[in-house]
Amino acid sequence: MSDFDFLYGDWTVVNRRLRELFVGSDDWEEFPGTQRAWELLGGAANVDESVFPTKGWSGATFRLFNPATGEWSIWWASGQTGTLFPPVTGRFVDGRGDFYGDDEHEGTPIKAHFIWSGITPTSARWEQEFSNDGGATWESNWVMELTRA
Repeated sequence: MSDFDFLYGDWTVVNRRLRELFVGSDDWEEFPGTQRAWELLGGAANVDESVFPTKGWSGATFRLFNPATGEWSIWWASGQTGTLFPPVTGRFVDGRGDFYGDDEHEGTPIKAHFIWSGITPTSARWEQEFSNDGGATWESNWVMELTRA
């Protein structure tokens, strides 16, 4: 249950997000953010809120640990669209967290993958990638570089 303890507190975030998905684009936008994370339910759950001031919107993540499977389920809620996205599920192995799930993009089913890596007391990296071919290939589309505030 302590996998996400590193995340608790305040962060500054550099975001890189792919402007268009599944078109072979290499056109990324970069924008600042802040994030605050805290634990709930005695560590069995946690939440964070990410604010993107230049975008005019925010989002929140809710994570819940299943002690029977040793896995986390992670939901992302967009303040921009009012959408609670389907969860990704997974765990940390050797300091890297991999979480997979099913989602959709513009009405088409896709696979989603969240990656936590590069975790230190003062920094961490989160990456999101999608697959539109059942997981045969993946396209990275959002990277967050977190630095402890």
